[in-house]
Amino acid sequence: MKAAIIGGGVIGGGWAARFLLNGWDVVVFDPDPQAERKLGEVLANARLSLPALSDVPMPTEGQLSFAASMAEAAAGADYIQESVSERLELKHRVYAELQAANGTAVIGSSTSGFMASDLQKGSANPGQIIVAHPFNPVYLLPLSEVSPSPANPPEVVERTMEVMRRIGMFPLHLKKEIDAFLGNRFLEAVWREALWMLKDGVATTEEIDESIRMGFGLRWGQMGLFETYRIAGGEAGMKHFMAQFGPALQWPWTKLTDVPEFNDELVDLVASQSDAQSGAYDFRELERIRDANLVGFLRVLKDRDWGAGRVLREHDALREAAPEAGLELHRQVLPAWIDYNGHMTESRYYELNSHAIDAFLALIGAGLDYVATGRSFYSVETHIRHLGEAKLGDRLTVRLQVLSADDKRFRSFVRIEREGALLATVEQLCLHVDAGKSAPAAPEVWEKLKAVADAHASQPMPEGAGRAVGQKR
Repeated sequence: MKAAIIGGGVIGGGWAARFLLNGWDVVVFDPDPQAERKLGEVLANARLSLPALSDVPMPTEGQLSFAASMAEAAAGADYIQESVSERLELKHRVYAELQAANGTAVIGSSTSGFMASDLQKGSANPGQIIVAHPFNPVYLLPLSEVSPSPANPPEVVERTMEVMRRIGMFPLHLKKEIDAFLGNRFLEAVWREALWMLKDGVATTEEIDESIRMGFGLRWGQMGLFETYRIAGGEAGMKHFMAQFGPALQWPWTKLTDVPEFNDELVDLVASQSDAQSGAYDFRELERIRDANLVGFLRVLKDRDWGAGRVLREHDALREAAPEAGLELHRQVLPAWIDYNGHMTESRYYELNSHAIDAFLALIGAGLDYVATGRSFYSVETHIRHLGEAKLGDRLTVRLQVLSADDKRFRSFVRIEREGALLATVEQLCLHVDAGKSAPAAPEVWEKLKAVADAHASQPMPEGAGRAVGQKR
């Protein structure tokens, strides 16, 4: 698949990185003579952060190239993303040239405020142009606001959303056109109020930022606005919250209907305080700090299968390739998995084994739904052998073999390999329990377990199985 990126700045560069790291070939057009250098720096940051969100290997990175013209970039593209300056007449000229070169690919716009119907005016094929508005950094934040006009056929909307899903984004389909869409309207309201508090001497840029990142910003990242307030209403719920705090809407707390005068004095006030707050870091350092923090937040949400973390899980599942589901997994060594020597830490070998066991249990019908009935398999003995070293970014294959089984237990042998080289083996004995006591597995679970064990009985006993710690070879 090929994506054409028109405009390689902060947003366009983020799009290019997301497409590239998800295996798409990318052609970029940007007349800036520094575009290649700038995009290279964005891509370097993306390579550090985006793979850390995935528990399965990233696809082979696509090919990046730069075109001398928009027509050259658009020719043969499966999808086009426009990220040029927010000038409507410029965008209209860009679309005319893109459509002349490619009349079939969806043209998504990164515009932060123009409606699709505005972008489509004067177009030979208005249905080809649609809003796909991301948030920075595009290569990490999953939201893409997909906002069509009545001129966009349903198939164009769906094609756009499918492209977003394929590169790990969360396409939010806006059913009604509105200037600035959803996210930017919220941000504009907060930004306007922050400028008033700054201008009136109520708070500094640093104090305003602290109020967000130490307070409600942490709640919004996992529950948004309405769900957060629903909890604030206690057991009585949202109606109680509205009754309690609704009158505050009549109080003169905010200045959302007024705007401070935008002049040099306001610009200097904001810039001087912001420089004092963050000037110790250069632009790229701040990006890397931001990205590392976002990866941490998103990994926590992913572990809990919540919010943006669920999007990451679904994208992993979309890309997971397992010839025998539940018996072979593919993983890669993440930044958080390595120690001070740059090697994968011991606990992660156990974690990979756990992933394999969990997938196998799901295969035989003993997954989380089964555990909810009070029955499960418990590990009672584990033996690991370290035969090689895994390093950051290594792509690992984890294969499970059942060595023996009866209706109360099974013995598994897991191989952890890198490109065919054996790095570690993990042998484990799992015992079935019911209400905390040893007991036979449910008949349907034992039937599936026995079928796998019988199939694996013809395989040779793996070297190292049954070895004691320190035993000579």
